[in-house]
Amino acid sequence: MLNEFKKFALKGNMIDLAVGVIIGGAFSAIITSLVNDLIMPILSIFTARIDFVNLFYSLDGKHYDTLLLAQEAGAATINYGAFITGVIKFLIMAFVVFIIMRQINKMRAKNAPVVEQTTKKCPYCLSDINIKATKCSNCTSDVE
Repeated sequence: MLNEFKKFALKGNMIDLAVGVIIGGAFSAIITSLVNDLIMPILSIFTARIDFVNLFYSLDGKHYDTLLLAQEAGAATINYGAFITGVIKFLIMAFVVFIIMRQINKMRAKNAPVVEQTTKKCPYCLSDINIKATKCSNCTSDVE
């Protein structure tokens, strides 16, 4: 069983997956910093300096000035400001992944080998014939 696990764990795909997860975690930290340290402060300028961290609803009916005070009091809270921040992080992450994949697909298209067409369809029987053929080998019709 140990040998089977070793074979499985050392396959190229597993190593690639592990590297992808590690890079994804680091990328997530960068996006989190981007949202928390750059985008949210700029967004707060346009939203009358609303602090998204302190957008919450206390379920015990009392008013707390900050989320930290509510948590220290042991109040259950619905933290919709944290949810808004999470949605913004998701949208930025999805957009960045879209841009990266778009660029990768463009590079793949440029580097893809050009495959010359070697067959064509007979206009009468619709079978595949050699591109240089002047007669269809299946129905013996003349083709251009």
